[in-house]
Amino acid sequence: QVHLVESGGGLVQAGGSLRLSCAASGRTFSRYCVGWFRQAPGKERESVALIWWNGAPTTYTDSVKGRFTISRDNAKNTVYLQMNSLKPEDTAVYYCNLFRGADEYWGQGTQVTVSS
Repeated sequence: QVHLVESGGGLVQAGGSLRLSCAASGRTFSRYCVGWFRQAPGKERESVALIWWNGAPTTYTDSVKGRFTISRDNAKNTVYLQMNSLKPEDTAVYYCNLFRGADEYWGQGTQVTVSS
């Protein structure tokens, strides 16, 4: 079992930055790929960024390319999402997702609100 805890969300003005963290329990964290997803009110959950088990490659949805950066520190069992130049449309609950084959785990989410 893997337990995930996201943190770092909050309220920020447009153009500002936030760094989300996803801390994982368990000793096999380094074997999992990790994704950040988000879900805005009334919308479906969407993939934002993905990082492979060894840190590469990374992929991003088009709307965040050049603004968001996903990274991981396997020694700390933590994945990060650095979000710069935030826009009101980035407002959502952000979720961390670990997956490897049929194994999949979700965190509880952290709210990000960007004011205009």
